[in-house]
Amino acid sequence: TPEAETLSPSQLGGAKALPGDAGLDEDAATRRGRQIHRLLEYLPEAPQADWPDMAARLLASGPDAADGDTLADLLAEAETVLNTPELQPLFSPLALAEVPVTATLAALKGRRIHGTIDRLIVSPDHVLAVDFKTNATVPATPEATPDALLRQMGAYAHALGEIYPDRRI
Repeated sequence: TPEAETLSPSQLGGAKALPGDAGLDEDAATRRGRQIHRLLEYLPEAPQADWPDMAARLLASGPDAADGDTLADLLAEAETVLNTPELQPLFSPLALAEVPVTATLAALKGRRIHGTIDRLIVSPDHVLAVDFKTNATVPATPEATPDALLRQMGAYAHALGEIYPDRRI
């Protein structure tokens, strides 16, 4: 039989947003997510005083280009995340950025996944995987989290559990 297609953890099905999620249409929301993700990936590498110029360069061209008020809004959102004290460990030198992960998962009946974890912190007793989301509405409880997001993080948790069987994921 032909080898089954490798699955992306972000495409395992289910809703990606809460019902009635206010905001942009799907294409615009996806674009905005990529723009903010790019800022969160690269801005931590530079002093905060350089972030406006760096953001302008990062989003200067291509399908995710932004300028003017749009760029200012994107930068403001990224700065809010980057300057939140509780989130500082995610942007420390100990946090790995854009970590590729590939695994064959029993939880998916032997299917193979390949994805990229936005931030990964590996400690002696646990592993923390973080994936940035830019949904317009934040779930009030873990139980209200959209299924697609839970499936994506579940796939990462299963893969990391195989890599780090002795640590809490």
